[in-house]
Amino acid sequence: MHLTRLVLRQVTRKVQLQRMYSSAPAAAVSGAEKLVPPTPEGAAKPPNPKLDTIVNNIAALNLLEVAELSTLLKQKLNLPETAFAPQFAAGPARAAPAEEEEEAAPKKVQTSFKVKLVKFDEKQKVALIKEVKNLLEGMNLVQAKKFVESAPTIVKEDIPKEEAEKLKEALAKAGAVIEIE
Repeated sequence: MHLTRLVLRQVTRKVQLQRMYSSAPAAAVSGAEKLVPPTPEGAAKPPNPKLDTIVNNIAALNLLEVAELSTLLKQKLNLPETAFAPQFAAGPARAAPAEEEEEAAPKKVQTSFKVKLVKFDEKQKVALIKEVKNLLEGMNLVQAKKFVESAPTIVKEDIPKEEAEKLKEALAKAGAVIEIE
């Protein structure tokens, strides 16, 4: 008797679960069909079907139809009728505007500098090692010696011009040849 009740309960639970999951509303099913899973990172995104058909239609046009389409788009979008020069055009007509653009563009001002130890005087090596140890934080004598001997090397990067000049002056007094880039 207990065994039959137990089996009957299990069967009714399974039937209820099946009904619950299989009798999903029609709206939920149709909404799920419209959902598109996101594309994984690094994979190419599938094209928009609407845009894909437009591209295919344009690709099927001949040269005269493309020219007519171009004029219609210019009219519709209120674009000027001037022809745009292609990027690969060369010659004096293209060279003159390029020079004007260079003059009109603001000059870039360098705000961060690199101080580079190019070489050093062997006679003043000890003084240079001590100076490097004092100027560069967290460096002991052994590290400073290896650093100096590994010339040419960058002493500091991304520093303002004033600090770079001070560093250059201090290291130059200790026998180093310094470049500021």
